[in-house]
Amino acid sequence: MSTAKWMDKRETFQRIDVRGVQGNFFPGLKQRAAALPQDAGLEVIQSFDPLPLYEVMEDLGYQHVTEQTGPAEFHAYFYRSEVRQGEKDIPMRPAALTNLPLIDEELGKVGVAFWDLTWNDEKRHLPYETRLLLSLTNAVGAGRMRQATRELVKAYIHGLDSAALDDVFELLAWNQGIGYFSSEIGPSTLFAAYKAIKQQERQGRPREEICRMLRERFGEQNPDVRVQ
Repeated sequence: MSTAKWMDKRETFQRIDVRGVQGNFFPGLKQRAAALPQDAGLEVIQSFDPLPLYEVMEDLGYQHVTEQTGPAEFHAYFYRSEVRQGEKDIPMRPAALTNLPLIDEELGKVGVAFWDLTWNDEKRHLPYETRLLLSLTNAVGAGRMRQATRELVKAYIHGLDSAALDDVFELLAWNQGIGYFSSEIGPSTLFAAYKAIKQQERQGRPREEICRMLRERFGEQNPDVRVQ
């Protein structure tokens, strides 16, 4: 259905106002979106353009149109033109970005636009997995093990071979030093996620099962990983 036709139905869409909502509301929103039938829709109101939602909603079979109705008011209309199961199951969306508008609405818009440029712009040359590994190693260098763990989980779920992680940790040991590796990286949640992957692969576990384990043990419910 053309955008013009389904936009005529937007008054019937379920409305979800997430302006100023603290905490990671995305899992609940995605669950509601997945439960809607074809030819239904959602209206999401946010204080900035909700760019992190678009790819996931498209993966569930939604089209979208976003209108800005004020300096800090965006209405994103999502129409389910077909029912898909969300095969990408993209983990760990940048929920922490929703903290920025609490400080300043303009800062929220800048933060989301910067994230979208960094991770989604078609001009990016390096493969997504490579950029995740660079982000992982930069995070370790800055002492941000929470972020590093999230990048590792995303990279593996996206399809990265664990042999690449072997290389990463070998380089971390070389560049950070054995002492730092032993006292800071070895006991970290980051290295625990890596060990869990390697152990389950040695046991012959299917990749799908390992990815499910990562989501359960090193996802948003883990206090050492979540960002909200």
